Amino acid sequence: MKLTPTNYLPFIVIIGLAMQVVTACLGQPAAPLPSQDDPTLAKKSYKDLIVGYAQLGDESEWRTANTNSIKKEAERLGVELMFSDAQQKQENQIKAVRAFIAHQVDVIGISPIVETGWEAVFQEAKDAGIPIILVDRRADVPEDLYVTYIGSDFAEEGEKSARVMVDLLAGQGKIVELMGTIDSAPAKGRYEGFRKVLADYPEMQIIASKPADFTQAKGKEVMEEFLQQYGGDIDAVYAHNDDMAIGAISAIEAYGLKPGHDIKIVSIDAARIAFEAMREGKLNATIECNPLLGPGFFDLALKVVNNEPVPKWIKSDEDVFLPHQAAELMPIREY
Repeated sequence: MKLTPTNYLPFIVIIGLAMQVVTACLGQPAAPLPSQDDPTLAKKSYKDLIVGYAQLGDESEWRTANTNSIKKEAERLGVELMFSDAQQKQENQIKAVRAFIAHQVDVIGISPIVETGWEAVFQEAKDAGIPIILVDRRADVPEDLYVTYIGSDFAEEGEKSARVMVDLLAGQGKIVELMGTIDSAPAKGRYEGFRKVLADYPEMQIIASKPADFTQAKGKEVMEEFLQQYGGDIDAVYAHNDDMAIGAISAIEAYGLKPGHDIKIVSIDAARIAFEAMREGKLNATIECNPLLGPGFFDLALKVVNNEPVPKWIKSDEDVFLPHQAAELMPIREY
């Protein structure tokens, strides 16, 4: 059949339809799909964010300050915050993370109670496309299961504590250690860092070490046990946090000795209670561990949801405080 201007139009239509069918079968869209990295897409603001935060509990003055920092910063920025207090139980934190996933939050922040046991639930969050930010404490999981960690170098805190202790005891003495929660990142780091430095001082001995769970009550209880067993042979106490040190001070006083004099005490956190104890001459040093992580956490959260690059570790800048600084710094301490 001879094609004329009037009768070849159907062939053009048929060919065009056939090309569309082929294109569809090949999975090639007619126009490129938008990319998350497309600069023309609107970036989220703080007020667009829904953030789930799984806090481990409220075992210490430090943790109270940390929680307040998270909540107050969320309120200041207008972030919708879903906050969960696990009451020192890992199973409660895992349930909270799963609840956040079901709610389809934008970001999950978590301070893991212990380092282990997180891989399955973190993988669930990753599969759901929800990034995880570790705050204050690390988790023993592959690095691809969390976006970043903001917090301290716990081993370095242990090293700083040991160096102060070496000076206080002039390189020799018997030390008892009040450890934090077993298998928690701070307890492990502070335990290892302290011993790393003491390895160079053979006349300094750790004669007893026992967990006191970062609480004043348990710190007092464990210190009472140490005093019953070793009595006046104890030259110093190394406490993994200030709350346990305050508990130890109570036990030492009840035993009839002077904390800070008869028994030297070094602790970690630099909370207000530590400055009060130093001002009273009952504590010899506190190593800073900054709990005010709210601003840094939400800054990271916004960058993460907007696909901006973030470091794998945002390390806290921290100091060592001694008794002669206590009176001056007390009025300006934020926690």
